[in-house]
Amino acid sequence: MRKVDLVKQISEKTGIPQIDVLITLESFFKEVKESLRNGENVYIRGFGSFILKKRRQKIGRIIRKNKAIVIPEHYIPAFKPANVFKEMVHDSVPKKQREHET
Repeated sequence: MRKVDLVKQISEKTGIPQIDVLITLESFFKEVKESLRNGENVYIRGFGSFILKKRRQKIGRIIRKNKAIVIPEHYIPAFKPANVFKEMVHDSVPKKQREHET
């Protein structure tokens, strides 16, 4: 599902005009990005958390030049779903599909 599909579905279910839903969704994304940029995690009960994960310093390689480089420690954004959310998704995926993936 793309953002446009999400906006359309929310608009149809709530009766709120699509432009208002889009503005709200964009504002939500902007606030999550700003919070993470400022080092603050975002917790949404029953849904999950947008968190920063610390990656330690490591040695990488530029294969074409056969050269080792140091990749400094840095933070990356990540999403950690709430247990309720994980269980809901797990229970909704058909059993055949889960067996095929493992």
